[in-house]
Amino acid sequence: MKRSETFRHWIIIFCLIFGGEMIFGLPFHLPRFFRPTLLHALNMNNTELGDTMSVYGIMAMLSYFPGGILADRFSARKLMSLSQFATGLGGIYMMTLPGKTGLTILYGYWGITTIFLFWAGMLKATRIWGGKFRQGQAFGILEAGRGMMAAGAASLGVVVLGFILPATVTDATFSDRQSAMRWVTGLYALLAMLAAVFTWFTVPDTKAKQTEKKKYNFSELIQVLKSRVVWLQALIVIFAYCGFKAIDFYTLYCAGPLGMDEVAAAAFVSQMAYIRIGAAVLAGLLADRFSGSRVIVWLFSILFIVFTILQLANPGVNTGILIFTSLIISMIAVYALRGVYFAMMEETGIRRHLTGTAIGVISVIGFTPDVFFYPLAGRIIDRDPGLPGFQNMFLLLSLISLAGMATAIFLTWLKNRTNEPDAETTER
Repeated sequence: MKRSETFRHWIIIFCLIFGGEMIFGLPFHLPRFFRPTLLHALNMNNTELGDTMSVYGIMAMLSYFPGGILADRFSARKLMSLSQFATGLGGIYMMTLPGKTGLTILYGYWGITTIFLFWAGMLKATRIWGGKFRQGQAFGILEAGRGMMAAGAASLGVVVLGFILPATVTDATFSDRQSAMRWVTGLYALLAMLAAVFTWFTVPDTKAKQTEKKKYNFSELIQVLKSRVVWLQALIVIFAYCGFKAIDFYTLYCAGPLGMDEVAAAAFVSQMAYIRIGAAVLAGLLADRFSGSRVIVWLFSILFIVFTILQLANPGVNTGILIFTSLIISMIAVYALRGVYFAMMEETGIRRHLTGTAIGVISVIGFTPDVFFYPLAGRIIDRDPGLPGFQNMFLLLSLISLAGMATAIFLTWLKNRTNEPDAETTER
């Protein structure tokens, strides 16, 4: 590959990384890294915020499948740029700190802007970028890069938060917290719009081989729906994504039972987000060396152990190191899972021209935690305030991890028994 082609090759993946994370900064980074301050600024509890955010999941579920079909028929540049810019506009409205009704509508709007025109196109472009033999590396690099962007943006947000709030955070007024959240939200809105500009001028404006007027072949959808490996992969995504959603409550756990202030809790979780870089790359390399399904079994086993520890541990002088170590290990495993669960598409033999459709089907099922996990976890925590609520949440997560491990073991057994990918979806 010539030097100019190599440079362009890496610029494309950088664009996918930057845009692929910044578009989700507004709906997810704010409650993940700044949840205590956000709850105060919006005057909401975990249950109310969870119910509001579940609307995002509902709209996203309605968008995954048609978005997948769209990705198989049209070029990504205009679709991705439009979705990133539209998401940033929603951030400007978020700066007004709307009430529950306005916030609910906004999260529904984000469910469309971040998924319908963007999600499947990004994953399809990543699969094409990786080629036949570098799927683990491609998705590992994507996840690692997105982790770097997430951690970097969150670190900037922590700086803004620390600058606006008083030195003694407990002295912060309601107005102080609202002002801080407006500035942090504005930062994320700006980053989303910058991503739109970068995508517009970087991603090549290629067109799919099929003409835009050609009708979608629903017999190919039936092939995808009949594939057992597609359904198993979707289940794996569900269980892994629940673990990822749980990280959004870590700042609240640190600022509550662990006794940290809001800025320190946000700083800890944002700094630990840098772990996502190495975890995703390493998982991708291991997936290429062994297999994605085998690596997923290992990771779910680790999560089962650490979530069980967190469910049983009581914060104190003698358990502090154990708890923080378990939190860090859980983040490593969750980020690693995100780096490999879509890399299995090549391993399971999903035909390349059906990538968008398969992603749509897997995503509709796999990302249902966007609908149910926030309301469920919020109710669990609010029902038993303090440590008991979080221990109940970690118990739930340990059971989910056990289910994920069992599903991955079954997928590995199924592949070994047939000694080939599902015949219905094999590349020909």
